Amino acid sequence: MAEKHFSRDIHSRIFHKLLDVVPDLLTIEEGGKSKVEGYMDLGLDILFRSPEKLVIALSHYYKHPSGDMIADPDMEVAVFPDLEYAEALTYQDSYGYQSVLQGEGTVNAKLQQYLNSFLSNWLNNLIQQGHRIGIEP
Repeated sequence: MAEKHFSRDIHSRIFHKLLDVVPDLLTIEEGGKSKVEGYMDLGLDILFRSPEKLVIALSHYYKHPSGDMIADPDMEVAVFPDLEYAEALTYQDSYGYQSVLQGEGTVNAKLQQYLNSFLSNWLNNLIQQGHRIGIEP
């Protein structure tokens, strides 16, 4: 029972932190970008939208010496506006790709817990750095 309570709390915290970074998240039509001096740009893409669910991608990109743009990290996040709930779906960086979905709709709960914790901490850093998407300076 305590694990379920923790799970709800982190999902709610992720949702509200996302709103700090993307205040118009629930109505924004297209993705956007945040630039903060001294930090990597933050990108937002809208991947899927329905009345019940929104799937977004948040990513930092850096320029590799080869000239390629490398996502580090790039995360897909499911947002459930009516529930004020959000959860990590995927994580990608220069070392690899991980998805919490493991065939036939099975969820890797341990990986999802880890990615949710990472996402929550990353959002804390983004907020502290002053990243905001969708707000004119």
